Amino acid sequence: MNRRIRTALLASCLLGLFSNPLHADGLSQYNVVWNSPSASALESMPCGGGDVGMNVWVEDGNLLIYLSRSGTFDELNTFPKLGRIRVSVSPNVLDDPDTFRQELRLEEGEVEIRSRKGSEEVTLRVWADVFRPMVHIDLEGNRQFTTYATYENWRSEPRRLEEGEKESCRTYKGAPVTAVMQPDTLGFDGNGIVFRHRNQGETAFDLAVRQQQLEAVKEQLWNPIEGLVYGGRMSGDRMVPCGTTNGQYASTPFRGWQLKSAAPRNKHHIQVALHTARDVTDREWAEAVARLETDNAGREKQRKKESLRWWKDFWDRSYIRVNPDRPDAGDRRWQVGRNYQVFRYQLACNAYGSYPTKFNGGLFTVDPQFTDPRIRFSPDFRKWGGGSFTAQNQRLLYWPLLKSGDTDMMKPQFDFYINLLTNAELRTRHYWGHGGASFTEQIENFGLPVGFEYGWKRPIGYDPGMQYNNWVEYQWDTVFEFCMMMVEAYRYARLDPTPGLPLMLSCLRFYDEHYQYLSSLRTPKRLDGQGKLVIYPGTALETYKMATNPTTTVTAMRCLTDALLELPDSLLPEGDRTYLEGLRQRIPQGTHYRLQEGRKTFAPAQSWERINNTEYPQLYTVFPWGLHHIDTPELDVARDTWHYGADVPKQKGYQSWEQSAIFCARLGLRKEAAEYTLKKMGDSGRRFPTWWGPGYDWVPDHNWGGSGMIGLQEMVMQCYGDKIYIGAGLPDDWDVDFKLHAPREAIVEGSIRQGKLLKLKVTPESRRNDVVVWLGKE
Repeated sequence: MNRRIRTALLASCLLGLFSNPLHADGLSQYNVVWNSPSASALESMPCGGGDVGMNVWVEDGNLLIYLSRSGTFDELNTFPKLGRIRVSVSPNVLDDPDTFRQELRLEEGEVEIRSRKGSEEVTLRVWADVFRPMVHIDLEGNRQFTTYATYENWRSEPRRLEEGEKESCRTYKGAPVTAVMQPDTLGFDGNGIVFRHRNQGETAFDLAVRQQQLEAVKEQLWNPIEGLVYGGRMSGDRMVPCGTTNGQYASTPFRGWQLKSAAPRNKHHIQVALHTARDVTDREWAEAVARLETDNAGREKQRKKESLRWWKDFWDRSYIRVNPDRPDAGDRRWQVGRNYQVFRYQLACNAYGSYPTKFNGGLFTVDPQFTDPRIRFSPDFRKWGGGSFTAQNQRLLYWPLLKSGDTDMMKPQFDFYINLLTNAELRTRHYWGHGGASFTEQIENFGLPVGFEYGWKRPIGYDPGMQYNNWVEYQWDTVFEFCMMMVEAYRYARLDPTPGLPLMLSCLRFYDEHYQYLSSLRTPKRLDGQGKLVIYPGTALETYKMATNPTTTVTAMRCLTDALLELPDSLLPEGDRTYLEGLRQRIPQGTHYRLQEGRKTFAPAQSWERINNTEYPQLYTVFPWGLHHIDTPELDVARDTWHYGADVPKQKGYQSWEQSAIFCARLGLRKEAAEYTLKKMGDSGRRFPTWWGPGYDWVPDHNWGGSGMIGLQEMVMQCYGDKIYIGAGLPDDWDVDFKLHAPREAIVEGSIRQGKLLKLKVTPESRRNDVVVWLGKE
């Protein structure tokens, strides 16, 4: 044990006499509390669990809730809301701004609303069952109230989408076809209200297959939106139907189906059972919903206890608190710690979804006109698509889950690619006649390029396997980051990597075989004079185009190959190991240099023909790949690349997917890391503090929050190999308590005050010698 750690542990004994900052107590200081009702849906709170998300707010004396659930994609591949719930009580006590209180209770995973008028009081609690797709609304008053619960829907008739509205279903954007949103099935069902959507007829999948000349293999392709049925049933304890309503919220007309308590009571319970399935009859779907309701009947308290236990375990896994001894909502550093916890809650609302959390709003989008008054579409609208995913953005939601200990929540993102492997391989074989999986950057949930990025206006004879798009052409390499996450999830938490091994090997094989194939079209030789692949044409992200041996691609291939070869023989079959050892010899040099302002810096590629965007791929060896960091020989080159290596000023920023805080933290540039993190993770400027955006994306911008989480984690703790570095990116004036996860199932807890480590606990204790305290080092 080095002298610095011994000194820190002695000081921690003294600190322990006064406090116990390592314990997960104190979460309630980060609860978001409002003392007045909201003006619109944008002033809503997130609430959810399992795979259900809700926007919860009170407006004009009504409790309003938007419903969302992971994996509910319609024929157009939009990601529509499942409707809106409106709850009111009579006498109305929710419209008094002087007594109103709404609180997001993080530890309980619920939203609580209290209001009083005179001597009359009412409390409402909104929560989702973590283990079953059930939404619960509990009302309790000090007198008997009549309660009204209305289910509202704006999709009762077919509706043709305007061109700008096709942002929600981007395969239709620019397409020479009409996009019609089909209606839901809606109405009373006994003493409840049923809402259901069944995908029928031509889907976005059919359109994309036709556009991309894949009819010959269509029957072999997986179509996850065909035959999809989703929706639910709302009911209430001793509530009966009392008619329908009509109205308009924001820019969207709606129709409502209303329930009313049969008699005034001081306690009411409203529930919504949600169900999604494929290729089932209406009767089978209804029976599944009925089973959910029956299973829940009379067990609400037990179900609540089970969910509370899950949330408690979730919060005990990890945390980062900044300036925890001085809670002050006006302190920007304290805000960073609060917003880290709150955004982690948003991610946990889709912990176990059938699809990963979407970067462009997750489960919590609302009517777009509240974000941009010019966009007057329905609540189903979001920019950058509903069922389409942008890989460079998605990855930032899942990298931070390693250190937060939430590896179980990474499964939806892993399954996304694993489920699409066959489609990606069929696509490659059909177009080019070789092996491997080609995953494009902008990808639909059925594994084909998004129609807009594929290009609706293409030159005659253009390669049908290629996207005709100057932003994402030749960009297939982001999938390597998700592959690496699978390996890292094994290193951090022993999450079994074998389900993902076929994916990882196929993605590597694609680059191996495809660039030999492209070389054979230019020359009789498939490799260069040194027996290496020539990655041309390539791309360093969306920025450095028509590149040769881009740093991002080559580094990803090398790091993933090395990581797979480090797996034990029990996990990696001998034949796969032999292939990877051969591939390792064919991967070209990935580190390129150039002089800028007289300084040696890393180049984004060996060469390139144009600059198209504002990403910073020359620092991807720092993050995500970790080849250069605070304890490597070329740290000075990496730092000079940060200071002098940009080709356009906008390559340094903090919005959305921008990674400046992460780069600076990993390079030990403490002041810069803090400046960018304060901008990235400070309050959003909207009523809810983590409703960031729109930035480059949408509101709430989840890849904004995910990249902010990573930056703060790297300020506090960095991991390279088996080494764990504490405080390499943390300024001395940031006081921090933390509990984070590290490779080989290690958990590191600590307290840092004024640049000194005052407490350190490493589990298991045998990993303590791997800890390197970097506080105070330049």
